[in-house]
Amino acid sequence: MRPLKKEDINQEIFDLYDDYAHNKIDRRQFLEKLSIYAIGGLTVSSLLSFISPNYVDSILVKPDDERLESKYITYESPKGGGSIKGLLSQPDNNTKKLPGIVVVHENRGLNPYIEDVGRRAALEGFITLAPDALTPFGGYPGNDDDGRELQKKRDRFEMLEDFIAAFNYLKSHNNCDGNIGVVGFCFGGWIANMMAVRIPELKASVPFYGGQPSDEEAVQIKAPLLLQYAGLDTRVNAGWPAYETTLKEHNIEYTVYFYPDVNHGFHNNTTPRFDKEAADLAWNRTIAFFKEKLK
Repeated sequence: MRPLKKEDINQEIFDLYDDYAHNKIDRRQFLEKLSIYAIGGLTVSSLLSFISPNYVDSILVKPDDERLESKYITYESPKGGGSIKGLLSQPDNNTKKLPGIVVVHENRGLNPYIEDVGRRAALEGFITLAPDALTPFGGYPGNDDDGRELQKKRDRFEMLEDFIAAFNYLKSHNNCDGNIGVVGFCFGGWIANMMAVRIPELKASVPFYGGQPSDEEAVQIKAPLLLQYAGLDTRVNAGWPAYETTLKEHNIEYTVYFYPDVNHGFHNNTTPRFDKEAADLAWNRTIAFFKEKLK
């Protein structure tokens, strides 16, 4: 049998995976529903393997890239999870203070994709910190299924405090100039929105397909926003009209892009939801936004 390709996968399978990845259904229900599509030579195992992340072959900036100084650090989050681990990355042999970016993971901890994103951003001339909100449980467990289960055990507002503490860590870092932004994906997109709510000094926020704050929360935003949404992501997109109304009514600076015909998670190049054209465009816009707002 030839290898599966993206065009072999029914959109309903992507929607089903999205429900599973966001805890709408459990693994047993996911596999039962997935079996409906195991026809014509397709098996459940082949479908599951294809739609699951492939971290080994997808890393763009290797952990030992000589252009970077990238290492794990710990910082204190007194209102959150205590001592939190994170990946701190910056250009190698840097001799000047740099603007900072907090990089926020999805709902499964600091997996290799998010670490890679942290390194990608650092190569653009930033000092980046990608925290792991699963640190209180020993950190990202090595696979996303277990990571999701662990993250469900933490309160999301307590985790928000961990990322606010990451902002504070960068702000006081000797190599940071104090101009700090945040980029987050999925759960991290909600965190990016909420950091804009909670941190008046935040200089820029880029939520990728992130849940929106309440109207009462949104009016507190001071940071300019660059909001990136997937056209097929009806679950997250449903909250946008009310959010936009509040942003407009209170003259909050924002730019929003909807990328047509792509799925939630389109920036994540480790799964078939990845759309290279949309991901590259969104990332280029992200870096340009940070260079404008943080430098």
